[in-house]
Amino acid sequence: MGGPSALRPALLERRILEIRGVPVLLDSDLATIYGVTTKALNQAVKRNAARFPVDFRFRLTASERDWVVTNCDHLAKLKFSPVLPWAFTEHGAIMAASVLSSPRAVEMSVFVVRAFVRLRASARTHAELARQLVLLEHRVTAHDADLAQVLAALRALLEPFPAKPRRRIGFRCGNGS
Repeated sequence: MGGPSALRPALLERRILEIRGVPVLLDSDLATIYGVTTKALNQAVKRNAARFPVDFRFRLTASERDWVVTNCDHLAKLKFSPVLPWAFTEHGAIMAASVLSSPRAVEMSVFVVRAFVRLRASARTHAELARQLVLLEHRVTAHDADLAQVLAALRALLEPFPAKPRRRIGFRCGNGS
């Protein structure tokens, strides 16, 4: 991938997937970022398994792997892999940098942290926008009801008044009274 300057934050953020409701980086992407092979990354993690509880990494199921292969072109090679990939959460990705302890891994871990932080901030922004839309929808609905009443009152004012029976002007002919 080149040096840190070659790593574009947008590219890294696109590599973060949401699986099981958690943002993760797959082992192959994490290995590429840290400048090691996927095998070397997974061996280092295996040697330090106590540092990786279930909330730091988990193995994908076959259906999750199939979803990833279908939706991420750069992961097409996983389709024929006999081994299911590991998914690393933000904490797991940082812990992986510490067990690799190569200068590149330590340096790149900063980019990984920043990518996860931007993703969280983006999610908060989307949640706030969704909340604002719900409030706006309620206001508009209330205004619709008010506007309907105003329009009904205006229509009533535009209706012609019913004609009252009028007294006739003039003399009445008749029996002389």
